[in-house]
Amino acid sequence: MKLHITNETSKLKSVILGVANSNGPEPKLEDAYDPKSIKHIKEGTYPEEADMIQEMEQVAVILKKHGVEVLRPRIIENYNQIFSRDIGFVIEDKFIRANILPDREKEIKAIDFVLESIPADQKIKLPDNCHVEGGDVMPHGDYILVGTYRGEDYADYITARTNRQAVEELQRLFPHKIVKSFNLRKSNTDPKANALHLDCCFQPVGDKYAIIHRNGFLEEEEYNWLVNLYGQDNVLEIDAQEMFDMNSNIFSISETVVISDDYFTRLNAWLRSKGIQVETVNYREIAKQEGLLRCSTLPLRRA
Repeated sequence: MKLHITNETSKLKSVILGVANSNGPEPKLEDAYDPKSIKHIKEGTYPEEADMIQEMEQVAVILKKHGVEVLRPRIIENYNQIFSRDIGFVIEDKFIRANILPDREKEIKAIDFVLESIPADQKIKLPDNCHVEGGDVMPHGDYILVGTYRGEDYADYITARTNRQAVEELQRLFPHKIVKSFNLRKSNTDPKANALHLDCCFQPVGDKYAIIHRNGFLEEEEYNWLVNLYGQDNVLEIDAQEMFDMNSNIFSISETVVISDDYFTRLNAWLRSKGIQVETVNYREIAKQEGLLRCSTLPLRRA
């Protein structure tokens, strides 16, 4: 397996797309990992497996239409394997295994057939004290952009998934890169005030554009740094409702093609106005688990 990821938008060659088959029963409230899932469990609107399978297959069809190699995890009975982004990520030619929530450890074993095809010196397992999930990590040319939470109460937030030790370890592993971290807003109870990962409040698109939600960032100067990186005219600001709906969690097949939810009418119109082809799917059921298109994809190779 050849690995190559240096940014979020170059032509996609190979990706692991999660699976919703045998997703398991609706979780108990005390077992839910995020406030959005908790909301839907309480309201009796938690997604049905059949609907999520259909939504994910739409994505597989689009990816294959654009010539992308689509790999799927081995199905584990009664286990949620939708969000493949959480279990690992690629930077340059290295696969970094994420240190995810202990209850989700089985997910990495479901892609053993992929990992076995990667040379040993290209696989990295971070030290146990480094907490990180792929939704917080974005290679961006000379930069590695990383969402984190720096509060002393980090351990109190099940929504805090990447710590400062992981940020420091990424800088050690990639000394030729600038690892830029962003202190994200966390809430265990309010899904409109919780940036679960960096890709829940920020997303590069095309060759010079970005989607961003200001209130996802605790530090104003870090938000401003991102806006200045792209230029205000190249940034689409999304509000709290749009962040809740997961507008920043679309997925790029290339600099000129993205997959988006057809529910995102304002976003999709903006993307098309910038010359970007928008392939749309209905991902409303999967969105109920506080994840969308970027969350359910793990890119292995881009051009």
